[in-house]
Amino acid sequence: MKKTIFTGVVLCLMAGSAMHAQQLRPEVFDLLNLDYPGLEQVKAYHNEGNDSLAAVSLLDYYKSRTGICTPEIQKIDRVKINKEQQKWADDALNHTFFAHQGYQPSFNYGQDIDWRYWPVKDNELRWQLHRHKWFAPMGYAYRVSGDEKYAKEWVYQYMDWIKKNPLVKIDKGEYEITADSQLKADAENSRFAWRPLEVSHRLQDQCIQFQLFISSKYFTPEFLTEFLVNYHKHAVHIMGNWSKQGNHLLFEAQRMLYAGSFFPEFKEADSWRQSGIDILNREIKVQVYDDGGQYELDPHYHLASIDIFVKALQIADLNGFRDEFPQSYIDTVEKMIVFYANISFPDYTNPLFSDAKLTTKRVMLRNYQKWSRIFPDNQFIKYLATEGKEGTLPEYLSKGFLTSGFFVFRNGWGDDALQMVVKAGPKGEWHCQPDNGTFEMWYNGKTLFQDSGSYVYAGDAEVMEWRNWFRATAHHNTLAFGNKDLETTQSKTLLWQPEGDVQILVTENPSYRKLTHRRSVFFVDGKYFVIVDEAFGDAKGWVNLHYQMPRGDVPNSREDMTFYTNFEDGSNFMFQCFGPEGMSMKKEKGWISTSYMKKVQRMDVSFNVKKDVDAVRYITVIYPKETAGKEPKMSAKFIDKGFHDNALKLQVKVGKDKKRVLEYTLD
Repeated sequence: MKKTIFTGVVLCLMAGSAMHAQQLRPEVFDLLNLDYPGLEQVKAYHNEGNDSLAAVSLLDYYKSRTGICTPEIQKIDRVKINKEQQKWADDALNHTFFAHQGYQPSFNYGQDIDWRYWPVKDNELRWQLHRHKWFAPMGYAYRVSGDEKYAKEWVYQYMDWIKKNPLVKIDKGEYEITADSQLKADAENSRFAWRPLEVSHRLQDQCIQFQLFISSKYFTPEFLTEFLVNYHKHAVHIMGNWSKQGNHLLFEAQRMLYAGSFFPEFKEADSWRQSGIDILNREIKVQVYDDGGQYELDPHYHLASIDIFVKALQIADLNGFRDEFPQSYIDTVEKMIVFYANISFPDYTNPLFSDAKLTTKRVMLRNYQKWSRIFPDNQFIKYLATEGKEGTLPEYLSKGFLTSGFFVFRNGWGDDALQMVVKAGPKGEWHCQPDNGTFEMWYNGKTLFQDSGSYVYAGDAEVMEWRNWFRATAHHNTLAFGNKDLETTQSKTLLWQPEGDVQILVTENPSYRKLTHRRSVFFVDGKYFVIVDEAFGDAKGWVNLHYQMPRGDVPNSREDMTFYTNFEDGSNFMFQCFGPEGMSMKKEKGWISTSYMKKVQRMDVSFNVKKDVDAVRYITVIYPKETAGKEPKMSAKFIDKGFHDNALKLQVKVGKDKKRVLEYTLD
């Protein structure tokens, strides 16, 4: 007989009241360690059978509890609220909930809140609704203003969510729901409301909400028991449903660490806290390479992982268990920060590789300031935290992270620098896109050749169409075969020479079953780049070399495959591709997305060659210059006898500069 396991909380409405009735939940006293210091009176009342007074005493205990806090709120009397948070809080009073930055203005979920409202079939929108991002801003609004309307509405919404989002578990592969349509709907909803990542998000944020609302008259002894029973249910759910890997597992572990640290009164608190510590100590060795790169090979999730590991250290420091993290953990976090600092641009933004979003200097300054407090001896972090007022920059300029496959060419660290970041590493995890060989370039205050970004993650057919468009190999600065996505993303570094007048990177990826892509990048005199792309193997068909042009005025001369920018003085470039006879050029509509559900049109350019020989070879010259117009004449040609497994030789001339011979021989 098939069965369904159903757990949930049933609540009623008070007659003539919009507030959900709160019931004293006596089972809470079985969940707590009543021998915990400070709970003596709670235990006495409970043993006498007077759970009402026990609940009153428990609330008094929490209101007067000291010495336990979160990194977000260390001094409750100093909390502030910004304009954005105030808007979220005020909108939430009318059930217009800030669920996702990509969907603004926010949707209204009805006077009788419909927690299953799904106006756009994007999974992220429905998942993130259940993170309750507006709850903490309501708490800040309450603390700053003293207006009880925020606390009253928060309690109502908290209880309403419990009532309407029961946890329904169906044993995988063995049970199914066929008869009860409501139960079936509850089970479907549980995929969103009770996904472990969202549960962990609530676990963390409810620690913040608890601190903000505990003094409200609406935070009654009865509500306290409802809150703690619900919180315990969340923690138990995570303990039995950990994500298998990746950043989700890191988030869940860090948040279980919060749960066990902030509510040590629970009987299982020590095991919650220790489980989080054990997973973080284990996964930092699994998910972070020896050069400091996080294995999703995505700057955005690299940054998120740093934040997770740092939050764990912060709550450990606040609550006295830093010694449970070994020095190797702390050293790895520092490596991750240095990695991120190197691949970022002088304006503190990161490349849009994989599913990355664009950071801002304001956000990153706060991050570096926080990190500098943890690593006060790191002069590079201090330099970035103080915008150069203190600390020092590294002695090197160009830098390679060979395990992760990120390489940085630069001629300086300031806004006027020329910098290129190349991504050509091993197979990444879920957020990594099939983009091996792609790059972004910074010149004199502007990012050029930006990657496409990600736009959306997952959902219905329309959402997935856009998801797949932005992920496609053909929409990165790299080489495709038949404009198909890479079949293999496992680049290896053949040469990395980061010093001298000509710096060189040679990387190779077995991109398709019968076609390998070798990309060689030459940084010449710290002034311009020469990129050689060689596609070799038995495959026959069209080879497509793609470049994503910047937004704005980018004229071209089709005859000689030349492009140049007509931007205001400061950051321009000239670009020319040299290929075999018969090479054609195609311009198509492209897109760039720097944040979720935001996209801007630009131009995608491809250089296309019909491969019916052993190898197809291209030379691309990218020559940055401050002023538009007066484009220098460029020439480039191979002077070797054709593709060779371990050597390359070509000649390049730009403007009045002398001819340069660029070459290497691999070991």
